[in-house]
Amino acid sequence: MTRSTSLPGPAGSVARAALPFVPLGLLAAVGAILAYAWKAPCRFGGAWNDGTQQFLNFCYTDIYPLWWNEKLDQGVTPYFGHPVEYPVGIGSLMWGIQKLVTGTSDPGVRFYDLTVIVMAVSLVAGVVIMVALAGLQGRPWDAAWYAVAPALILTAYINWDLMCGALSLGAFLAWSRRAHFLAGVLLGLAIATKFYPVIFFGPLLLLALRTRKLSPFLWTLGGTVITWVVVNLPFMLLAFTGWKRFYVFSSERGADWGSLWFFFQNRQWPFLGDAARLDTLGIGSFALLCLGIALLALIAPTRPRLMQLCFLVLAAFMVTNKVWSPQYVLWLVPFAVLARPNWKPLALWQVAECWYFFAIWLYLVHVQSGGEALGIGDGAYFTAVWARAITIAIMVAFVIRDIMRPEHDIIRQGGVDDPVGGVFDGAEDRFVLRAPTRPVVREPAPGPS
Repeated sequence: MTRSTSLPGPAGSVARAALPFVPLGLLAAVGAILAYAWKAPCRFGGAWNDGTQQFLNFCYTDIYPLWWNEKLDQGVTPYFGHPVEYPVGIGSLMWGIQKLVTGTSDPGVRFYDLTVIVMAVSLVAGVVIMVALAGLQGRPWDAAWYAVAPALILTAYINWDLMCGALSLGAFLAWSRRAHFLAGVLLGLAIATKFYPVIFFGPLLLLALRTRKLSPFLWTLGGTVITWVVVNLPFMLLAFTGWKRFYVFSSERGADWGSLWFFFQNRQWPFLGDAARLDTLGIGSFALLCLGIALLALIAPTRPRLMQLCFLVLAAFMVTNKVWSPQYVLWLVPFAVLARPNWKPLALWQVAECWYFFAIWLYLVHVQSGGEALGIGDGAYFTAVWARAITIAIMVAFVIRDIMRPEHDIIRQGGVDDPVGGVFDGAEDRFVLRAPTRPVVREPAPGPS
């Protein structure tokens, strides 16, 4: 007789339910530790204080220099004493950690360390939430991509993006469980931390229109607006000049590192490289891609899954943005995996992102005075810029193919519809932009004469 190794009864059920969460949560903790170790030449070797060495050791972070750049070292309160170039979610975290490290030895390093702890917790939380989302799709182990993706380890602690990622994923978990107002609250907090999650309302609206399930969408929108206003209003009323710095800075900045617009301007392309047209080109191209996504969502033979549309709109935003920092890969990893968990294009994209990570720092060494012999020039750098854009385009093409031909969608095998879609899962189409399929009328077989 074969002896079972599983626990019987309720204890066994709990163990089986916890199985993906515990090892993947621990794997995320390993990823967080590896990301911290990657910064060792700067954190422990002093390379942050050398403009060239921090690039040659590939351990640059925004967090450490912002201790001084945002005047936190002077005891100034963000927004009230100094305008901060980040939304209030990040500024508030800066202020809280500033209070904890002021008066300690080497407070700049302590500021970095405590910020990293928050980001590490955000990574673990984000991976655990993604386990739940991927588990709804029958593939909980796909969350390992988010836990230890190579590009994640390289970029995890450049900025505060992991915190926004956890909030965004939490919002979609709430949506999948039909807690629509809570989804809105979490999206409001995410938008108050990094502004990009506002674009997720596009996919939600498109699917709400196609299914005519507008009430859940409006509840989520209401939760987002209320939360964002509650979080931002005190700063708007009491420190408006400091509060608006992020929005003014975002609108006024030019084409920056990593963006395709930076390539066009560097190479002086006609029209596309015109700096005076940058805002028009960026907004216009993003709007055009969003229009294409909207048409795709409303003409597809089968309603697209929510994660597919979220991935497409986020990819469109990144490719058309004026800035494409290395850590933006953190935005896309979970949505790319949830949209199409196929390892080959994901691995190709990770290679391109890692290539870009090393290329940007070597390029910055090159453009610094006297660094030409150590870094790389325009040709190698812009090859890396285009490599990640092309690999994302490849993933986009596969997702579009899956939408137009759902039999190729890995998630939809076996009659599954949209398990992360909440109210959209199994919903009937009510509004489409294609002509209805006419039933085939078969002529009866002729009978005996």
